[in-house]
Amino acid sequence: DPAYADRLEREAADLKERFNRDFWISDGEYYALALDGDGRQVDALSSNIGHLLWSGIVDESRAPKIAEHLLGPRLFSGWGVRTLAQGEGRYNPIGYHVGTVWPFDNSFIAWGLRRYGFHQEAGRIAEGIIDAAEHFDGRLPEAFGGYERTLTRYPVLYPTACSPQAWSTGTPLLLLRTMLGMEPRGEHLVARPAVPAGMGRIELLDIPGRWGRAGALGRAHPERR
Repeated sequence: DPAYADRLEREAADLKERFNRDFWISDGEYYALALDGDGRQVDALSSNIGHLLWSGIVDESRAPKIAEHLLGPRLFSGWGVRTLAQGEGRYNPIGYHVGTVWPFDNSFIAWGLRRYGFHQEAGRIAEGIIDAAEHFDGRLPEAFGGYERTLTRYPVLYPTACSPQAWSTGTPLLLLRTMLGMEPRGEHLVARPAVPAGMGRIELLDIPGRWGRAGALGRAHPERR
């Protein structure tokens, strides 16, 4: 239905324009967490800005600043991106959505960074989450503490985190897709790897899809850190 498709494209473009106008915080150069009942910006810096990259609603000119915030010391713990930045009023590194690190959240953020061309930044997040998984016997929990990685030798357990949890279980799959740059194109599976230096080599075999079965291989390059 070309007419309906054109209408949806116009509505999406209008939404993107309004969103970038109403939610962008000029002073901090990031997007507000919400608008209150009077239309005023709730200016908390959170991991939600990474989901905006995943969605594609971020203006290209603003994406570098968003990537900088996501990998900056207030949001990135070394293990992953915190749900709320250090220094915010409700920040708590073991608070449910106010400072803990959520693996599924980080997989969306990594894919969003990759979508906007920030391959190295996406790889850093993937490395951090996969490193954390080793401390949880390979089974990522719902969430873990947002403490700075340099302060502890392991990610701090969130005491009531669900484990296993479905969306955490899916996290490594999206991280693998991000590092290998896998994307279906017509009847083919295209791979454009950007593997972090610490990963060495990643290879997936017999990936099923409309292309039948395919493999994807990526090797790290020393300059990708």
